Amino acid sequence: MAPPCGSGRRWSRAIKMTFYLFFLIPMSSARNRNTNTIFGKKQKLEVQQQLKRLNKPALKSIESPDGDIIDCVDIYKQPAFDHPLLKNHTIQMRPSSYPKGFSFDEINDVSSNSEPEFTQPWHLNGRCPEGTIPIRRTKEEDLLRAGSIANFGRKKYHTIPHAQSDLNPNVYEYATYSEVGDKYYGMTADINLWNPHTQEENEFSSSQFWLAKGEYGHDLDAIEAGGMVCETLYGDKKTRIFIYWTDDAYQRRGCYNLLCPGFVQLDKQIAMGAIVTPYSQYDGNQYALKFDVWKDVNAGGHWWLKINNRDFGYWPSSIFSLLSDSASRVRWGGAVVNYNSGGQHTTTQMGSGHFAEEGPGKASYFKNLNVYDGLQTRRAPRDPILFMTKPNCYNIKDYGGFFYYGGPGRNPNCP
Repeated sequence: MAPPCGSGRRWSRAIKMTFYLFFLIPMSSARNRNTNTIFGKKQKLEVQQQLKRLNKPALKSIESPDGDIIDCVDIYKQPAFDHPLLKNHTIQMRPSSYPKGFSFDEINDVSSNSEPEFTQPWHLNGRCPEGTIPIRRTKEEDLLRAGSIANFGRKKYHTIPHAQSDLNPNVYEYATYSEVGDKYYGMTADINLWNPHTQEENEFSSSQFWLAKGEYGHDLDAIEAGGMVCETLYGDKKTRIFIYWTDDAYQRRGCYNLLCPGFVQLDKQIAMGAIVTPYSQYDGNQYALKFDVWKDVNAGGHWWLKINNRDFGYWPSSIFSLLSDSASRVRWGGAVVNYNSGGQHTTTQMGSGHFAEEGPGKASYFKNLNVYDGLQTRRAPRDPILFMTKPNCYNIKDYGGFFYYGGPGRNPNCP
């Protein structure tokens, strides 16, 4: 079974069969030194062909101290333009409109050469030149770890919590804060950055936002971003920055980061899928990532994303159906996958791994929460809905405009 966070794009039936043979039927041929997997020359060729499609030619490559390779790819040759609806897309270098509530400083205070206000390890060994964007290189072992090319970079299960009846409590667990009942043209949030423990390789922990319209099982468009630990996708237990989108309820279209065509990146400092530091410390220094997403209603209707006040890029309106207009709900909070290994609740942590009531410096937080409403005006959430699948495992507490959330998972009250 492919894990929820490790699975990419749509592949042909022939390629899927190739990977079925590759993973399930040993071949007496060359041995892959990195994975100790035996496979034939034809299958090896198929793997390399898919890596070539995923990894665009680099003008410069930077080896990160953490083992990642960051490729500096020509901004006009990034993966987005492999999308059939974006073949003739003209890059929009700056937003043409902002909702009411943006300040002059928010619009103009960041130059293309400014620092992103957090560190990614690859910065220690170099920077990408003007006219390029940094993309974390997909390696052969990434595909092997996912178990299937068909699943690489995609989610196996939906991750937008609705009602308890919609959820399998033995898979996804949440502690979230949301608003519904208006038309939404965006949202903001400062997300506290921690490095939560994950128990099993195929479990994950995320702190994120969701902006969505539609219903799972029918038609649903969604945009997500935040920080996550996902060993199956990335090969380690470090918190990494991510984005995600879908326009078909997480079925076949959409993916993490730039692992399929869709999102148009502009920023040359931030690499999606790369580690972000420093992490917050219990009873110590606290750090946060600031996200701002809004719909540019004047030019193309694209969904723009700012990260720490940098215009990072946008989801073109044309890749969506329902979100081509507006969203119908906004949600912030934490999500984990719990596979109940050994018949016990997972010890995978959410947020800091501490419950909401522990408060400042101990529990993880979201603050500076706003929505861009039907009047395209920035305002604080109204009548927020708090949602917890298992409050004894992970919980959330509203403090009026911000909230604390999280938990340790398995404990005496959450066996």
